[in-house]
Formats: sequence, structure tokens, C-alpha cells
Amino acid sequence: MRAPTRAARKAAVLAAVTSLGIGLLAGCADDGGKDSDSPGGSDGKTVVSLGLFGTFGYKEAGLYAEYEKLHPNIKIQENVTQRNENYYPALVNHLTTNAGLMDIQAVEVGNIAEVVNTQADKLEDVSKAPGVKPDTWLDWKWQQATAKDGRTIGLGTDVGPVAICYRKDLFEKAGLPTDPEELAQRWAGDWQKLIEVGKEYKKKAPEGTTFMDSPGGLMDAVLGSEKIRFYDESGKVIYKTNPAVKDSFMKTAQATKDGLVGAQTQFQPDWNTSVANSKFAAIACPPWMLGTLKEHSKPEAKGKWGVAVAPKSGNWGGAFLTVPKSGKNVQEALKLAAWLTAPEQQTKLFKVQGNFPSAPSTYTTPEVLNSKNEMTGDAPVGKVFAEAAKTTPVQVIGPKDQVILSGLNDNGLILMTKGKSPEEAWNTAVKTIDNNLDQ
Repeated sequence: MRAPTRAARKAAVLAAVTSLGIGLLAGCADDGGKDSDSPGGSDGKTVVSLGLFGTFGYKEAGLYAEYEKLHPNIKIQENVTQRNENYYPALVNHLTTNAGLMDIQAVEVGNIAEVVNTQADKLEDVSKAPGVKPDTWLDWKWQQATAKDGRTIGLGTDVGPVAICYRKDLFEKAGLPTDPEELAQRWAGDWQKLIEVGKEYKKKAPEGTTFMDSPGGLMDAVLGSEKIRFYDESGKVIYKTNPAVKDSFMKTAQATKDGLVGAQTQFQPDWNTSVANSKFAAIACPPWMLGTLKEHSKPEAKGKWGVAVAPKSGNWGGAFLTVPKSGKNVQEALKLAAWLTAPEQQTKLFKVQGNFPSAPSTYTTPEVLNSKNEMTGDAPVGKVFAEAAKTTPVQVIGPKDQVILSGLNDNGLILMTKGKSPEEAWNTAVKTIDNNLDQ
């Protein structure tokens, strides 16, 4: 599976076939075409190249082989860059110069707004690709890749609907209920209610454990459920004046000060160790997080996790396939991109890789509704994540969302673990972000 990209802190997550996961796409490399020397180019076949980041899972799920069987004149070439922070700058450079682009280029959700706002003229309107209908995708997913002039430049792959994953054994020891529906009712509609549950947990917490894993994990989930965050709908930067942003920051800062969250940064070695040693009881949890938990957990943790609906629906993760106008095989690329992101292929990918579909028609299929995960036992994880995906707001994403989010986390909240006050942490984050935005 692909791991989330979060500015300065990202990690590639290794997915088990049985794990739910969400990945984000990958890389830039050399082009392939009918006359290419790359594999498939010398035997008269048209080579359609994809630039991806991480592991999208298309090859692993057998989708390339299936498409080539359906289209004997096509050879698919995948060019992968492991990490999006290495992939994306190269992609921007290729788009800016309009050269060196693959036939299909992946774009991570955190970068899609910048690509839509600054590079749309270099990319095909994929809404005109064969068989593509906007209502195939979640409305908010389709809108994320749609420019103001109505052109859509990316077809959605997967999404990362957020739930709350929790350790049933630790909750029980702390005197909390373990039934997911009961928990969901206790914190429904308000992230502060979740924090209040955390205060209850702390009263009888098993020694050495915190309620949630990290400051960044909590704040990202809270902000991920807000429609308006860092930019308004006109494209103006408003993170400093948007009450929802500061409120999310202060909620998290206070929870950190009160010792309800662990003093570490997600996906770093100390966080990995806290997973292995069961040092926290709950975590904001898109589907791919279950794969991350499995990767770092000891075998005895299997089956001990539960999944409950989050206080508010939000998204963390996902990607898009775009088709550059300068590609060697534009029409074939449009056909392949449409096929790879069709509901049937999204379902196949989910079964093999765990990438959660962005096509809502899949949410009523047995493959999704009845899906289970070895970390959560018999919990109906597919049903929980599907409901979250359907009710996630159409979020306004700005070109520098990642810069702002990273500043709030890495230059703000992290100071709470070093004894700073919430206001000091906020002011430091704002100063760093404004410097990075040249404001």
C-alpha cells in the first residue's frame, strides 16, 4: 500500500494482502512509445507509460496483465519513485517545461490543488475519456481535481476515510466500553467529546499508555473533517483567521498538555516503537493505517483492535491519475486511466491491496461491506469506512496545504511535548508558516 505523504514526515507502508490499505501514487522516468527501446516497444506494441509514487498496486493486483490481455496491441510500463516528496518536485519540473512526462502521471491528494491551479493547461480533460462519468466517483473526490473552468484533470484512485481505531483490551482495562456503536455515540458530532473520553481513559489508564498516539495524528483528523481549513473558496490563505484551524490546534495542544496523547511524531522510529509496545489506546485511522499498525505491531496484537465511526467524517489519503497533453500516446493513456479507475478495477485492487475505493457504487458490494482485517478480527471495517467516505465534506484544498499542515505539526504542536504553552506553540507555527509562504 502507499503511505500518506505529510510534508517532512512520510513513510512507505508495506501492505499485507489481507490488510486494508490506502496508497498514494508514484514517479517520473523515461517515456515509452511505439518506437521506444523499452520493453514492448520493439515488437510493434504501443507502450503506455505510467509515472507513479509508492505502490499503487496495479501490477500486484494483476491489472496490467489483464488489460494487456484485453488489448494485445498495448504494453504497459510502470515507472515508480518510492517517495512522493522525491516524485512530486520532478513532476512539477516536467509539467513546467512540458517535457519528459509519462503518458499517465499520478498526483497525490495533497498536491492536486496546486496542479489544478497551476498546471491544468498541460493536462487532458479526463472527463472526456471513454466511459468516464462524474457520478462514478464520490462527489468530493471528483471536485478535488476539477478546475474553475469545469475541466477535470485527474481520475480518482483511492480515498482515506477516517475512523477511530482503538485497542479493545486497553479500553476495557481503563473501564471504557468496547462496543464500536456505543463508543461512536459517545463522541458523535464533536471531537471534544472524543477528548473527554480520553480524559476518562487517563483516570484508569494501564501504566505507560496514553489515550491517543500523537499530537499530529489527532489534529490532522480534526482538520480533515473541516470543509474550510487553510484557504477559502476564492483561494485566499485564511489559516490564521479561520476559527476552525486555531480551535483544532488548541484542542490538540491542550490534549497534549494534559497527557492524553503520546509525545512523538507519527511514522518516526519512536512512534513505531510505541505501536510495537502498545503504548497508546486509540488512533485516527484511515483504512491504510491498519496495514501500518500490522507492520509495526507484535503478533499478539492481531485481533485486539476495534474500529468505530469518528466524531466527524474526514479523509486522509488518496491520489489521482492524470494524462499529460504532451504524452506520446494520449488517447491510449486516457483509455487506460479510465479503465484502471473504473469501479470494477477499484474493487479488484481493494481485494488484493486494500486500497479503499473512491467509487461509491462499490460500497454495497460484498467485497467491501463484508471485508475484515486481521488486526480487527470480525469488526465490519468495510462498512465503517464506506460510511465515512460517503459523508466526508467537499474540502477546499489549497496549493500549499501541505506546507501549512507541516508547520502546524512540526513547528507548532511538537513544541507542546517540550513544555511550551499552546499560545507559544501556535505563534511559533504561524511565524514559520508565514516565512515559508513568503507572507
